[in-house]
Amino acid sequence: MSLEVGWFLLVPISLVVGAGKTFSASERPRPTPPGFVLGGVTFAFGALVLHQAMAASRWLNGSPSGVGDPDGEYVMAAFAELSGVVIMLVGMVILIGRVVAVIDSRKANIPAPMSRRSEMGKPSS
Repeated sequence: MSLEVGWFLLVPISLVVGAGKTFSASERPRPTPPGFVLGGVTFAFGALVLHQAMAASRWLNGSPSGVGDPDGEYVMAAFAELSGVVIMLVGMVILIGRVVAVIDSRKANIPAPMSRRSEMGKPSS
């Protein structure tokens, strides 16, 4: 239970610190966004956490033997479900950011089309 409370407190703090470092005024160029593999693995890990937490919730709803306080354990399973959803959202944000970066880089590298009017006046060789 203390692990869940620690995550609940430290994850938002670390996100704020990371965002502060990312958006701070620095002279070095912005690093490239994370790749597709990182986003896919993060999303898959979030799906796994969510799936396992949902299985634990279903198990706790059946009044299992050996569990002293199913209500308290159910709250912890709900926190685990929430963390799985957040991990999946982070994975999707990483994937979307990478797709946008790839689309922007392709737009920047496309040469401008030549106009046919400028070619009409040239003699053929």
